[in-house]
Amino acid sequence: MADPKLAVQLTEPLTRLWQRQTAPLILELDLTEGIAEGPAADPLSAVLAMRRTRLSDVAEGLRRARDDDRVRALVAKVGGGRIGLARMQEVREAVAGFRESGKLAVAWAETFGEFTHGTLPYYLATAFDRIYLQPSGSLGLTGVAVEQLFLHDALAKIGIDFESAKRYEYKTAADNLTERGFTAPAREAAERLAASVAEQISAAVAERRGKTLSDARALLDRGPFLAAEALAEGLVDALGYRDEVYADVRKEAGPDAILQYVVRYQRAHALAQRARRLPNPRERHVALIHASGPIRQGRSSRGPVAAMGSDTVAGALRSATSDERIRAVVLRVNSPGGSSVASDVIWREVVRTRAAGKPVVVSMSDVAASGGYYISMAADVIVAQPGTVTGSIGVIMGKPVLAGALERAGITTDSVAEGSRATMLAPTHPFTADEWDRINAWLDAVYREFIEKVAAGRRMGVDRVHEIARGRVWTGADAAANGLVDELGGLRTATEIARRRAGLPRAAPVRAYPRVSPLDQLRPPESSESRPAAASRLDLGFAGGWGPAWQLAARAGLPPYGPLMLPGHWAIR
Repeated sequence: MADPKLAVQLTEPLTRLWQRQTAPLILELDLTEGIAEGPAADPLSAVLAMRRTRLSDVAEGLRRARDDDRVRALVAKVGGGRIGLARMQEVREAVAGFRESGKLAVAWAETFGEFTHGTLPYYLATAFDRIYLQPSGSLGLTGVAVEQLFLHDALAKIGIDFESAKRYEYKTAADNLTERGFTAPAREAAERLAASVAEQISAAVAERRGKTLSDARALLDRGPFLAAEALAEGLVDALGYRDEVYADVRKEAGPDAILQYVVRYQRAHALAQRARRLPNPRERHVALIHASGPIRQGRSSRGPVAAMGSDTVAGALRSATSDERIRAVVLRVNSPGGSSVASDVIWREVVRTRAAGKPVVVSMSDVAASGGYYISMAADVIVAQPGTVTGSIGVIMGKPVLAGALERAGITTDSVAEGSRATMLAPTHPFTADEWDRINAWLDAVYREFIEKVAAGRRMGVDRVHEIARGRVWTGADAAANGLVDELGGLRTATEIARRRAGLPRAAPVRAYPRVSPLDQLRPPESSESRPAAASRLDLGFAGGWGPAWQLAARAGLPPYGPLMLPGHWAIR
């Protein structure tokens, strides 16, 4: 006679497995540690990124869950400031789509800033049906600030001067070294940037928390709020600890519901789908090419200083252009700019891809400014989030003058040179009048070419482009109003446009491109147009877009990646 205990031991694992396959699901998201932008570029990065939440997994997972009867609810932990505004807006769109199915979406936070900035995490939370806050937490709804340190006087005290020139008055990358505060144009641009972001946040608070727009805007002036105050103001729905939040969600999802992270849910379904469906090597699809980081010449790098290399991105575009299966390209840009020459290399390949009959749609992430806008401007369509930082169409050049500091330290220099401008970039002396003539001619040429290419790509007059360029930074919302952006939306909007323009069905796949195997990473590419040519490389240092002067630029405080760089350090909080 069979042993009943043995039978239970044998069948219990199968029963648990069956329950996990059929039980209702509560999907979880942890948004406190940030969201990765694109796929890993190499095997090592893939291993290191295995536990990181990727934006594509969140968006596709919530889209899939919307139509999955097993999924009953979504619960997300929010807080921290590690997600850029534009990516937050993409997550908000994905959550809104999930909620359209009638399923519950709950956000909870231990605190929205511990009496520090918490405006953006709270803005993200407003996309959910309910917001819970830990009783000991606070809500740092403190508005939007653009701050910058100015080092002019500190440098002067040690005998360092800084000389720079720019095109034009809004290009403020060197202002922290040459000024004592915001110039009038810089203040104007910063004020409008802050106002645009505040308008977007106020509109979301008003819509989702049942307030008037003026009342929502007034709340930005009254924070931060204690937890009880946030509840009284209707900014959160309940105060509770994690266990209390999850208990409430389980009451509505059902006692037998099990938890699963959105990323695990999405990857499991994607793997199962690939296993069920035989690959079609001739299937037409959209290529998704990521262009992330400061722009420099050469290959993209990973490591302590990640950067976008023109050889890598241009190689990916060339390979996509020659690949018959690819009918359109979505270029995902997240870059503050850098080298003007490297930016122009990528711009040229965008033009060539379009000329080959393949639509190119740019999807701007958190930042696509200066050189980041340069590589975008030739696309058929530019899509940005309202909170994307973009524009900054301008150019800058400069160097520190260390003569005073060296003299104080008792250091002298001497040189032997062939060529009247051989020591032009040396920090030991100011620019001469003749050298300034060369610099200004170069700045004029780079700026003129920039705005002429913007005018051609955006189908605008050069004078109109100059009016809205001049180095000025815009939010995506204002850039759209000024014609620098075509549509407001995220990566999903961009891929839909790409499919439509290429005449592909709505279900046509979008694939990260190029997919480089571990073997391809190790062996040399067959040619400059093969997929392995678009691989990145490990880089423990960097050479910047200033050419041999990159170290000088870095020491001076200028962005080392080059003259088409977004001015200042832009973090909206």
